[in-house]
Amino acid sequence: MTKTVLAVLAHPDDESFGLGGTLALYASRGYDTYYVCATRGEAGTVDEIHMKGFKDTAEMRTEELMRAAKELGLKQVFFLGYRDSGMPGMDANQHPDAQINHSVDEVAGRVVKYIRDLKPDVVLTFDPIGGYKHPDHIHIHKATVLAFENADVPSFHPETGAPFKPSALYFHVFPKGLLKLATRLMPLFGKDPTKFGRNGDINMKELAEVDFPVHVRLNVSSVVDAKRKASECHASQGGMQMRRGVMGLVTRLLGEREEYMRAYPPVSASFKRKADLFDI
Repeated sequence: MTKTVLAVLAHPDDESFGLGGTLALYASRGYDTYYVCATRGEAGTVDEIHMKGFKDTAEMRTEELMRAAKELGLKQVFFLGYRDSGMPGMDANQHPDAQINHSVDEVAGRVVKYIRDLKPDVVLTFDPIGGYKHPDHIHIHKATVLAFENADVPSFHPETGAPFKPSALYFHVFPKGLLKLATRLMPLFGKDPTKFGRNGDINMKELAEVDFPVHVRLNVSSVVDAKRKASECHASQGGMQMRRGVMGLVTRLLGEREEYMRAYPPVSASFKRKADLFDI
């Protein structure tokens, strides 16, 4: 019986920049890999050159995602239908369709439908701070946790299908060694680690101080080309630069790996780190 992985994240590019190696790795092993995307990235900053031939940012970023999905070997991509909420303080925060303006329970109801329909063995989502504290990331994390916890409860959004319980829930976490080394190297390259990212709204030093346990460390070196090609599909979000500069250097120095905290099943005090999400 084919094993199934379901990633539930917030925007087009989250599937490639963060855990693209994981999805490509399991797809290469013949597993069914799916992506549920909460929004279409409407609030992302985009240079005009990338908009040629598209009516709006959502259409363009959706097209980038679909091309990236092919590079990663995803079986299918689904959208929850919300709008990108943007980073704190943006006008996008106030849009009535913004994901953060809908209750966690409502979003969880949409997520649980895919859990019950696709019956994944393993579900992946962001860590509790959403990786880099993006409001949508944190919101979809909460909704996915709620959906997972109640997926086998008949009274939880019964209109979404028969109860089903996946085997495991994991949170993708940034390798702290990578973050700490990057914050030390960035000033040497004239970069401010407290103002990382396209819009300078990510504080790398602050993120490096948050410590989540690492229960699974995946070696994704065998699919590094697939992850690179998928990332490059998101050119409007700087995908061409993901393997270059300081972060690219640090990744090569520390090795090609992606790390996870296991949220379910609970981890005992004697737990030893695994090298496979399916080693439960």
